[in-house]
Parts: sequence; C-alpha cells; structure tokens
Amino acid sequence: MNGRLLLIIIDGVPHGNWRRLFGNLEGWVASGEARVWKMRSVLPSTSASCYASIHTGLSPQVHGVSGNDTIFRAAAPDVFSEVAKAGRRTGAVAHSFWSSFFNRHPFDPVRDMEYDEPDRGPIHHGRFHTMTGYGHDNQMTPCDADLFATLTMLCERHGIDYGMLHSCTLDSMGHRFGHDAIQMDKACFLLDAQLAPFIPRWRRAGYEVIVTADHGQSMRGHHGGTGDDQRDFALYYFGPGRGPAEDTVLDQLALAPTILGRLGVPVPATMAARPFLT
Repeated sequence: MNGRLLLIIIDGVPHGNWRRLFGNLEGWVASGEARVWKMRSVLPSTSASCYASIHTGLSPQVHGVSGNDTIFRAAAPDVFSEVAKAGRRTGAVAHSFWSSFFNRHPFDPVRDMEYDEPDRGPIHHGRFHTMTGYGHDNQMTPCDADLFATLTMLCERHGIDYGMLHSCTLDSMGHRFGHDAIQMDKACFLLDAQLAPFIPRWRRAGYEVIVTADHGQSMRGHHGGTGDDQRDFALYYFGPGRGPAEDTVLDQLALAPTILGRLGVPVPATMAARPFLT
C-alpha cells in the first residue's frame, strides 16, 4: 500500500452534536460512502494534549504535554516525521501549536506562518495561524472554507501524500455559547456545508479522508476532564479500509498508527496501540 490520506480535525465537538447536526457527513454514512465510529480522547481532554497524542500515539503522561501552556517540540516519533522519513510529502493547515510540536519551536510568525520546504520537513508545506488575541468576545478564528481551500491548494499544487487540517471555530463557539445553543446548531450546520464540497474533490484526487475532532465539549462549553461529553466525538472515514463494528469505541492513541498503516509507512515501536483500519 502506498496511499494518500487527509486528516480533518474539527476542534471541540461532542459526539452527539456530530451525529445530529452534520447532515452531509451523516448522509454519506447513510449512503454507505462513509463509516462512522465514536472515538474517545486521552486525558486530560485538553486541546494541546490531544494534538500531541493524535500524532505521536502517546498519552500526555508520556509525551509531557499537560495543557495549552506546555508547548515544545515533541521528541517522540510522530506521523509527520515518519511520513517524511519514508520519502513522502506532508502538509498542514492548522493552529501554530501544530507547527511547534511537529516542525520547529518556538513559532516565529514571519518565518513559520507560510512555508514550502520540500527538502526539510517533517512538515514540508505549512500554512499556520496563531489566533493571537483570542477571547470570549473575539474568537480570532479563520474562515473554515478558506482553510479547506488552502489544504486543497497544497494537495493540488504540491502533491502532498499526507495532509492535516485543524479548525478551532466550533471549539471557540462552544466555549462562548455552550453546545446546547442555537448558535452552535447554526455553526455546526455551516461548517458541515462548507466542508461538504471538498470531500468529493479530495476523494477524486485519490485521498482517503478522516474527519474527526480532538476532544468533545460539555453543554456548558468545557473540556479537559473525564466526562463522556468532554472526551467522546465522532470519526468519519471515507476510503476502502476495513474497520471494526460500528459500536466499537475507538482509542485516540490508535489514530497515529492507523494513519501510517493506510499510507504504507512503517509504524514506530512507540506507537503501541493497534490500528483500527486494515
């Protein structure tokens, strides 16, 4: 196998809101073009901790990212490093934390906001944003349609084999309004509609696609703890791989080795969780 894959991470959406508000994704599940499972995050169910776990396959207690103020260049093998080591091309459109964890730290906006470094890596093509000034009254989040278009540009212009996109919009909205709010209903509906045109385009280009979250979020707009609403989210998969029964709860630590397996890249010994796609 020598496939290509895109990982789309929509930050901070609890499982129930995925299943009831993302009509396009659920329509593809109903038609058999996608499969969906519940996935459970690591603890703490904090954004930066989950980001590091998603790509290293290690728990926060091992990789050391205990919260959003603990940002450093990750030492363990990760998806980007292993894909690059295998001679494949990587790209990311995401919050600057991802650049710090998996490319270089500290993040320098002038140097790192946008780069194309095919001979350097581990992230060969990066487009990052910082959300500087983020708060309750100003979310500082980019337009999701623009993020999806940017990832598509990297795919079509640079032929990346593994691409990752991360959007903070719904997490930020959830912190402001909570998830049991008409504002969240509309925000989830809008993101689902903005994402939908790109999935067929990515599939036609030969990519398997995973759409998921990093963690859930409570109805009061909180995450970081042990509640099912804070930890559980949906994972949608578009591709030919075979997965477990639909009532299986997936381990977030299995995402990294699963991605490498689908790409045909050797899985390092540090990623001990069993892949959920074959």
